[in-house]
Amino acid sequence: MRDTLCVTDTIWALVPAATRWLDAANGRDDAELGCRMLKVTEEAGEAASAWIGLRGQNPRKGVTHTKEDVAAELADVVITALVAIESLGLNARETLETTAAKVQARIPHL
Repeated sequence: MRDTLCVTDTIWALVPAATRWLDAANGRDDAELGCRMLKVTEEAGEAASAWIGLRGQNPRKGVTHTKEDVAAELADVVITALVAIESLGLNARETLETTAAKVQARIPHL
């Protein structure tokens, strides 16, 4: 249980810190916010690429990735999405918890 709390604490400290870092480097105008939204898609593409590499779907390259690579890319998607939410001036943790509650309510027997 303690390890989970540490990881969660790390994530929730990272998200606003990364948002502040991006704000300081790039500002937060509409163009920058748009780029942060697009970054989620870029990261999702990297996850898809890792999956293709795991499955060896490119005959020229063969198997190039592991399940751990795919998982790491998916984690990048999550963190990037949380930073994008925070960049909109919203609380990413509250947004995620609200959405998780909605999803949980749709799953029978949870």
